[in-house]
Amino acid sequence: MADMVRAGRCVVAVDGPSGSGKSTVSRRLAGLLGARYLDTGAMYRAITWAVLRAGVDPTDIEAVVKVAREIDLEVGVDPETSRVAVDGTRVDQEIRGPEVTAAVSAVSAVPEVRRLMLEMQRESIAAAGRIVVEGRDIGTVVAPDADLKVFLTASADARAQRRSAEQAADVAMTAADLARRDRLDSTRATSPLQQAPDAVVLDTTELGIDEVVARLRGMLDERVVA
Repeated sequence: MADMVRAGRCVVAVDGPSGSGKSTVSRRLAGLLGARYLDTGAMYRAITWAVLRAGVDPTDIEAVVKVAREIDLEVGVDPETSRVAVDGTRVDQEIRGPEVTAAVSAVSAVPEVRRLMLEMQRESIAAAGRIVVEGRDIGTVVAPDADLKVFLTASADARAQRRSAEQAADVAMTAADLARRDRLDSTRATSPLQQAPDAVVLDTTELGIDEVVARLRGMLDERVVA
């Protein structure tokens, strides 16, 4: 039998590779639950944007860590908005650009960067109420005691089609970039992308967003007690 959780407070961990649908699903689920939403990937993207803004080579570990320690990073937890700010400047759109996308795996692989972000992530999770947290190491590292852990996946073709549609990019080039990021994220020494042993695996290849959200809501409903 699944562990039961209290209705007033719970943590949902959603992991998976790029293009699996985790961001859209997590945001909608949080809205449906009246919960907070934390996009940990946006945090690493914001650090990467700051690194590039500073003219720092993303492979220069010492310089990357210096940037990460010195900036003031704000990531909102309202599922209806996407507020991400660096030193008071909104960078919601800028962090989704191709330059950041190409460099984020290198920056997010730096152990000290991950340690700094882990502290911020756990502070957000510790606040009262419900929260849906999405990323690549939520169920294994950030919130190993989450009430529900989900690992979303999809076929390589489906993921490439989705991401290319979002970015109006060439499908073949998008597929190659996703394969590159999968390789880097899965093989990094610190907190690699991997499925938690107790996570529910859900293949979204043939599922619509509403169906995925409904299934996750159903999983939670089965576990919640008053």
